[in-house]
Amino acid sequence: MSESAGDGRESSDSDDGSQPNDTMRERAGESRVKLWLLLEANRWVVAAALLAGVFVAMVALGVLDPSPLQQSVAASDPNETLFQAYVTAIVTGVTLVVTLNQLVLSQELGPVGDQRSRMEDAMQFREDVEDVLDAPVSPPEPSSFLRELIDETCSRANALQDDVEQDRDEELKDQIDDYVSGLRDNANAVSDRLDDAEFGSYDMLSAVLDFNYSWKIFLARRIRNRHRDALTDDAQDSFDDLEEVLKFFGPAREHFKTLYFQWELVDLSRAMLYSAVPALVVASSMIVYYDARALPGATFGVSNDVLVTALAVTISTVPFMLLLSFMLRIATVAKRTLSIGAFVLRNVDRSDDLDIE
Repeated sequence: MSESAGDGRESSDSDDGSQPNDTMRERAGESRVKLWLLLEANRWVVAAALLAGVFVAMVALGVLDPSPLQQSVAASDPNETLFQAYVTAIVTGVTLVVTLNQLVLSQELGPVGDQRSRMEDAMQFREDVEDVLDAPVSPPEPSSFLRELIDETCSRANALQDDVEQDRDEELKDQIDDYVSGLRDNANAVSDRLDDAEFGSYDMLSAVLDFNYSWKIFLARRIRNRHRDALTDDAQDSFDDLEEVLKFFGPAREHFKTLYFQWELVDLSRAMLYSAVPALVVASSMIVYYDARALPGATFGVSNDVLVTALAVTISTVPFMLLLSFMLRIATVAKRTLSIGAFVLRNVDRSDDLDIE
């Protein structure tokens, strides 16, 4: 089962198996502030906060240093050594990131035969989804496309509940009622969040990550296997229909997640290229022109040479902090959605054993 479906602790202990919370934040079992910084917060704001921390730390160290910076410059030249390293790191780092980005995007390049095959696969998937939705054409926007699949899942779950309503097996009816109620609440919440979500923003990906489709597939199969003898033919068909649409949601979500990662990497590369130029200019200027002894006096009780050096270090660190802020989100999402399908990559506390027969 996918990481997004199995990551977390059980929220209840029922006869049909305990179930993880629906949202990724609740399943993670980690600090809400930590997850907000890793996932939800604006990447530019995160980078700015990190840079502010660098500036404050450099100023604090400069104030606490028992030997003034001007004396250190007179004895040796730590600024020149530091910013020479920055120039090398900026050029090397930006080059590596842009190269890595090109490797990731290389799948977009290829001969016409490969492009045609990709087109045919995409159209075939859309046609298969249209058959499931019983619609003449599926929505072109990613958020609308995924919302239609989620709404169809909810409709088929309701149909399953109706098909077992007259069943004499009270245990089966209770389990189906609990299952459908949880699925409906989760589906409605995610569908509402997708209404105003646009591709390219994390809002859309955040919403669909909170629909733990693979756990729902597992529970449906488990209930079905436990009560196979009590199910009518209509109920069996309803289970098939529900699992069918849930299985379409998985590859659709992974496809749009991949496109989002590519989108983010393009934004990251562009941001690093833009920030590399002023960072290089500042770092080079600190090597060629800067002389701490030419900046006497203090501002707000802090030596001017310390403030200038701290500001130069902060500006030179901008490309790295942008890389850090973007990659934290990409790596966190990737780790929590490593698997598609029927595997749990984290420990999930279970009160009973799986029925595998």
